[in-house]
Amino acid sequence: MAPSKATTQVNEAALEEGTIGEASTPASQTPTATPSIITSSSRDANSTDALQRRDPPIWQKRLANAVPAPLRRAWDVTVRWVRGPQPPHIYRIKPFFPRVQHFPIHIVNRIAPRPFHKFILLVILYAAWIAAFATFVTKNSAADDILGYGQPSRLGCGATYWSVGNGCGLNGVGCRPFSNATLAFRCPADCQKTLVLNPRAVGTQEIVYQPLVVGGGPMNQSVVGFQPGDLVSDTVYRGDSFICASAINAGFFPASEGGCGVLTLAGEQASFPGRDANGIPGVTFDSYFPLSFGFLSGTRADCRDYRWPALIPSVIFTALLSLFTTNPAVHFWSLFTMLFWHVGMISDPPHDGASSAAALASTAFGRFLPACFCAAVMYHFAIRRSLTGLTAQFEKTVLWLGPAWVGSLNNYTFDKIPIQRLTPHDLAAQPGAIPALIAIVAVILVVALGQAWFFRQEGRMPRYLAVYGVLGGSLIIMLALPGLSLRLHHYILGLLLLPGTSMQNRPSLVYQGLLLGLFINGVARWGFASILETPAALLKGSAQGSILPAVAVIAASAANASITFNLGPLPFTSQNFSSAEDPVTYDGISVLVNDVERLHLFADDISSTDISAPANLTWTWHRHRLGSDLAALMNSSSSSPAGKRNSSLAASPEYFRFAYMSNGNVGDYSQAGTWDRDGSWKAMAPGPSLRKREGPSEERAERVGGSGGI
Repeated sequence: MAPSKATTQVNEAALEEGTIGEASTPASQTPTATPSIITSSSRDANSTDALQRRDPPIWQKRLANAVPAPLRRAWDVTVRWVRGPQPPHIYRIKPFFPRVQHFPIHIVNRIAPRPFHKFILLVILYAAWIAAFATFVTKNSAADDILGYGQPSRLGCGATYWSVGNGCGLNGVGCRPFSNATLAFRCPADCQKTLVLNPRAVGTQEIVYQPLVVGGGPMNQSVVGFQPGDLVSDTVYRGDSFICASAINAGFFPASEGGCGVLTLAGEQASFPGRDANGIPGVTFDSYFPLSFGFLSGTRADCRDYRWPALIPSVIFTALLSLFTTNPAVHFWSLFTMLFWHVGMISDPPHDGASSAAALASTAFGRFLPACFCAAVMYHFAIRRSLTGLTAQFEKTVLWLGPAWVGSLNNYTFDKIPIQRLTPHDLAAQPGAIPALIAIVAVILVVALGQAWFFRQEGRMPRYLAVYGVLGGSLIIMLALPGLSLRLHHYILGLLLLPGTSMQNRPSLVYQGLLLGLFINGVARWGFASILETPAALLKGSAQGSILPAVAVIAASAANASITFNLGPLPFTSQNFSSAEDPVTYDGISVLVNDVERLHLFADDISSTDISAPANLTWTWHRHRLGSDLAALMNSSSSSPAGKRNSSLAASPEYFRFAYMSNGNVGDYSQAGTWDRDGSWKAMAPGPSLRKREGPSEERAERVGGSGGI
């Protein structure tokens, strides 16, 4: 029997292109990879012809007769168009300048003519890359002692001394000491990219989509306990500021390199003027805060972040492997492994770089093994077809490996896109997110239409319409599940879109490499995050929908430096804490003053003289003085430094937030009400401000003598 036309065309294309290292091999001895594709395509064409010749069942005939003839004709035309041309056109990349692109393989075949020799060369390349990689990992994790302060502690980019909301407890006792302590620390590079994703309250301001840095500007008076020049820029930062971003703002070290140094706790300060510097905006806070910190001049140490120097050998070794290898399995698995470990250990490590090399390796191993299973599925169903028989070595390196690196370095290549999380809440809240999403969807749509045309030309469009129909239907079902929110992490986007690149043409190589890189970055950096998350987990740190206390001011006296609030009755039952159908009993109340918890009261322990009968709770707050000691203020000379600071504190506004508690769980805090310098009261704006805490990822930074960090 004569071969089919499809088989003949593919065989002729294979003969014209040849196989790397076997240019003189007869056609009958061509590698088995190419005939496997030919046989599959021929079998698909033959099975399609057989289906067309088979008589349809009776029910199908009756259904067809019930459909109007114009619709039947339109359906038949659509089906024929979707099935594509007969015979199908199988795409194969014919190299530009084949002599040049085959040259690396000719070198390998001359140096290592046998498979064993090639294996030895491959092992040598692996060993060289591992040695270079291990050297940079070691340098990235090692730091010399800072004279007089010891080994620097590794901090993440979100490390802070003060927990959000009431996380530090009443009067901040859980975050002591406030002063007279130092910390030798190390920050990774690029901490300016760590942003607050849910609003954080600073006085009446709410900070979002920027690093949390409060202060950094010139102080109205010298920092108590320090001489001019003791601190970098002679300034301090509020205790809840991101430490590493504050160091960049102060000019302690550049953002691109990270660095080591020593910070010191400076205690309570009267105000925190802001300053925008070195790409980090500094927020102004015009009142006191019990904890502040600054950076000691002359303590910066040389412990730069080596992520950029380490990129050079990794790019070189992966490019060499791509150029000198034709086996698709060796090519894929080698590059997948190198890219994964480079991302997980150096370029975008988990925990913002706060972990040691051993801890990072442990995390990477835990994610690498399940990632290999996903990679095996991707290789079998999509990538193998694109790489098998590909002889365009330079094109493969540029078009496939290049985008793979672009996707793997997603934290740099796509960080300017104003989309932090692909959720309705973030898209509506972040400036520029919706136009960026529209542009991304438009690009994906154009690419999808192009890939659909290529699949039609290969006669595989019906199969992939079915695949994406199932995937789309699954996503629709997930969207409809009650109590859960769909979240498409970028590793999931890679898994969903990779099947659409299963062919050998130049656009598919680009898309495939990029999607594989996004998958690697997503898993190595963040792990296998769930595609379905509860709203509470998805929006941790944002408002949870609890009711807010109905607070009224009974008296505000500038002369007595006190203000009295009517907090209402406790306990009482409400219908809308987390769900309107679940009644919740509120048995306590929490009050923040200048973002520090000053009242943590339950209905069954009302014993303070400032609190009246439970039927109508009242609470009196006295204007804060330095060290909470009014006598010290009266006995201090107004011309002394302490007297000046106390006068400043006496004139500072104070910001109040109120929240109910239920079984110890704090609900939403109100917006800030302001007790101004002149004793007047500005009521809270309607609506909540923030929750109790951001969640596990926002724990407090390591303290002197502590054992943990962020």
